[in-house]
Amino acid sequence: MACSAAAGAEATRLLFRRPAPSSIAGRNRLTVSRRTRHRNLRTGAQPPQKSTPSANYRNRVNIQRERAGASSDDEHQQKSEDENGLPNILGMIQNAEKNILLLNQARLQALERADKILKEKEALQQKINILEIKLSETGAQSELSSEGKSDAEALEFDVLKEENMLLKDDINFLKAKLIEITETEESLFKLEKERALLDASLRELECAFIAAQSDMLKLGPMQHDAWWEKVENLEELLESTANQVEHAAGILDGYHDFQDTVDKLGASLGATNISEFCLYLVDILKRRVKSIEERFQACNREMHSQIELYEHSIVEFHDTLSKIIKESEKKSMEHYAEGMPSEFWSRISLLIDGWSLEKKISNNDANILREMAWKRDNRLREAYLSSRGMAERELIDSFLKMALPGTSSGLHIVHIAAEMAPVAKVGGLADVISGLGKALQKKGHLVEIILPKYDCMQHNQINNLKVLDVVIQSYFEGNMFANKIWTGTVEGLPVYFIEPQHPGKFFWRAQYYGEHDDFKRFSYFSRVALELLYQSGKKVDIIHCHDWQTAFVAPLYWDVYANLGFNSARICFTCHNFEYQGTAPAQDLAYCGLDVEHLDRPDRMRDNSHGRINVVKGAIVYSNIVTTVSPTYAQEVRSEGGRGLQDTLKIHSKKFVGILNGIDTDTWNPSTDRFLKVQYSANDLYGKTANKAALRKQLKMSSAHASQPLREFEGIADQFQNNNNIRLILKYDDALSHMIFAASDMFIVPSMFEPCGLTQMIAMRYGSVPVVRKTGGLNDSVFDFDDEIIPMELRNGFTFLKADEQGFDSALERAFNYYHRKPEVWKQLVQKDMKIDFSWDTSASQYEGIYQRAAVRARAST
Repeated sequence: MACSAAAGAEATRLLFRRPAPSSIAGRNRLTVSRRTRHRNLRTGAQPPQKSTPSANYRNRVNIQRERAGASSDDEHQQKSEDENGLPNILGMIQNAEKNILLLNQARLQALERADKILKEKEALQQKINILEIKLSETGAQSELSSEGKSDAEALEFDVLKEENMLLKDDINFLKAKLIEITETEESLFKLEKERALLDASLRELECAFIAAQSDMLKLGPMQHDAWWEKVENLEELLESTANQVEHAAGILDGYHDFQDTVDKLGASLGATNISEFCLYLVDILKRRVKSIEERFQACNREMHSQIELYEHSIVEFHDTLSKIIKESEKKSMEHYAEGMPSEFWSRISLLIDGWSLEKKISNNDANILREMAWKRDNRLREAYLSSRGMAERELIDSFLKMALPGTSSGLHIVHIAAEMAPVAKVGGLADVISGLGKALQKKGHLVEIILPKYDCMQHNQINNLKVLDVVIQSYFEGNMFANKIWTGTVEGLPVYFIEPQHPGKFFWRAQYYGEHDDFKRFSYFSRVALELLYQSGKKVDIIHCHDWQTAFVAPLYWDVYANLGFNSARICFTCHNFEYQGTAPAQDLAYCGLDVEHLDRPDRMRDNSHGRINVVKGAIVYSNIVTTVSPTYAQEVRSEGGRGLQDTLKIHSKKFVGILNGIDTDTWNPSTDRFLKVQYSANDLYGKTANKAALRKQLKMSSAHASQPLREFEGIADQFQNNNNIRLILKYDDALSHMIFAASDMFIVPSMFEPCGLTQMIAMRYGSVPVVRKTGGLNDSVFDFDDEIIPMELRNGFTFLKADEQGFDSALERAFNYYHRKPEVWKQLVQKDMKIDFSWDTSASQYEGIYQRAAVRARAST
């Protein structure tokens, strides 16, 4: 039992530290080896069989042969090491697999011997019980006999009685030791269970390790720290396993003390001239202890030989991994100067900003280094990659040596918003921030995001989240309040998270919106966001604020911060939905330091319909650029769709434009979507049928008419919830939404109004034909298939104009007609929809154009 636990633990250590094979052939051999090990484990689970001398001899011969084969493989592996580094790793893994097979065989033999010991122990216990009964009878007879004997005989009998009592004490002592043996055996069984659990974990890690084999060949500089960290974790696991083995050895060492006790007991019984049976009993114990000790010594020798082999493998693994990393670094320096991911440059940008805010570098040096970062200067990259193990001050000095003035054609753009996907998402605003930001970043601009640090945001979606060693003081309600600044990267974009140290705990509410003091919460946030930019000394070109929650930025910037010298930027405001305008009593503007008397005027922030303050109106008036999310919606809000702001929009129409949103085509891609049962593309639509069947099964819908279109309706009445073909799901489920897009054949969006709408674009990306009402962004992205005025290549869905049942039924009936009666035409429509480019590239180009025009005017005015 001890041998099996120790050997199993050592096998775990060996397998955990083996290098990763790189070839497909190596993976095939690993698969075969794992199947062999599974068979060994299943064999170990069978009831132990009795071993014979000849069987033991054959086992030893087999083990010697396998060891000889492993030794031969080691020699062959050593010869080929210089020829190819990665096949060398594969050889070590094969040796480790063979060692595991040997250890499994040893474990099986140990289990068989342990079972024998248990049976013999039971027989021994029965004999002890019989001996106790005999002693009791002898004691009773002695008492009876002593009554009729003389005093001399009584004295002699007392001596005999005393000896019997001593013998009884020895037997009790022997029983106690047997109990200890039982407990030790139970501990060994527990260790064996732990070994089995470790073996299962090892197999899981092995699968993950094999999946990462190809990554070993493509190691980039950014991955080196992660690989070394994995190696260190494996070393910790090795140490933990070694401790368990030592613990098992300590338990077995306890048998030495037990052997001494048995020897003393035998000597005592021999001196008292007790029956041969007692001596025979002691002799059995001595033999058992000796047998256990011999097995332990053999197992211990085997362990030490395996440890030596394993330590040699560790050295080889470290050497090979170091060679791979050095070669990868060299290749990266030579061939991947422009290939570093956006997240890498975002990390450097955040690093520079942190130094600036913490006053470790000057604002001028920070601006120069930021410019180098967004130009993706190779010198910064090389300095950063070579900084491993370097103190922060040394890294700063190496960066400052490269800080030379220069110019950049890119813009410095900062988005201040209340949402960003996927960390803080409520609606389409979150998708716009991440999608537009990434698209602008790809065009060579420096893009940064400022968000509140909500307690309920998805922290696991943020990379390298850390708090800066700086506190930003900001004005609010006549006092100065401290704010912690956190940084991290989201979707490759640098993001600043503001955590107010205000007693109102503005963003510790377990929800994003819907609080009674939302006006105070977001006016506070807007002020701190501008204070952060001001204190950082950044030369920002564009500050882009979104919806009423950050509309405060526009008047704060021009009325407060421009007067402090922070005036390089131009303000762009986007209203994603004019239904929400952020109105409040005029005096509430004073919270964030705005002048109420100056702003409470019809031509500035006073609402057009009542005497309250309207922050969206203030943003329209004070911003240099005003946008909304589609051209049609921009036309609609100039009339009744403006919800009271139509006159203000007409006055400022020269700076107002509608730009259709895009979608993140990396996130919404049916050919790579991890949430789908079957991935598919426009050229292979089989996956839609498979995903439809999977969704019906998941939602427990009828599959009797699987050819019917699967569709999702908004606001289905409660009485339909028991229908086999309809499900009403009133919750947000990201994975389910991906499945619905993939499974549906038609996607119905019968909106009364729709500023932009992303669902119809995502639906087409997944081959679901949209049936929509012609309003807002739906009118700009879906064109009726039967409208002959529209070019055929643009027709991609079915539309209706009137918001009534007749119009909706007509569009839906036409869609069903093509689906059932013209399946080939329908298939061509689906394929065409899937190929339409709804990415952010076109929209980002439009934003880029208006940004650049505003920036040029700003530079001309200075």
